[in-house]
Amino acid sequence: MSEHHEHDHAGAHAHGHGAPRNPYLDKRRNGEETAVLEARVKAIEAMLVDKGLVSTAALDRMVEIYEHDLGPMNGARVVAKAWTDPAYKARLLEDATAAIRELGFGGLQGEHLVVVENTPTVHNVVVCTLCSCYPWPVLGLPPSWYKEAPYRSRVVIDPRGVLAEFGTTLGDEVEVRVWDSSAEMRYLVLPERPAGSEGLAEDALAALVTRDAMIGVTRLPAVA
Repeated sequence: MSEHHEHDHAGAHAHGHGAPRNPYLDKRRNGEETAVLEARVKAIEAMLVDKGLVSTAALDRMVEIYEHDLGPMNGARVVAKAWTDPAYKARLLEDATAAIRELGFGGLQGEHLVVVENTPTVHNVVVCTLCSCYPWPVLGLPPSWYKEAPYRSRVVIDPRGVLAEFGTTLGDEVEVRVWDSSAEMRYLVLPERPAGSEGLAEDALAALVTRDAMIGVTRLPAVA
């Protein structure tokens, strides 16, 4: 079973005026680095096809899967369903794998899923301290910062400080729970439903849900 770490530090790190700088999101490839990486990927693809190890149709299908079949839009549908259907929410928190399968999502990297709920007094955040275990069927591929050592180590040691760097500052009354994903168990956060969204239909609610909120590093803003 994956570990659950509970933290209740005295307060978040202090920051200057304006939004805090996020060292994880600041680390991005520039245009030249991206061009080099794309050229390398194309060369590897060409070599695999030339040697008969994979077909272009298989490669195209793989790209299509990650562009259209897997991704945060699936997780957003799960969240919106839970917000609008109390019976579904109960099933989701009891057996997430089965409840998520009801919506047609599952398979590789989603065999054993657990959903944890954010409330006004509890905030959950997910990490994989060993590598980058992540619920692909509902969130797609993990962001680069999720896989990097600084996030994987610091969010366990200083979760409030890391959350503040994502712009999420929590009061002392909020308990922070850190969930450690593994090959045996992957976690998804059920964010709090945003204030002002009471009259929205399920599709409109799903459009409000972000990947980072389902990892737990951010909260969803109120609907204007």
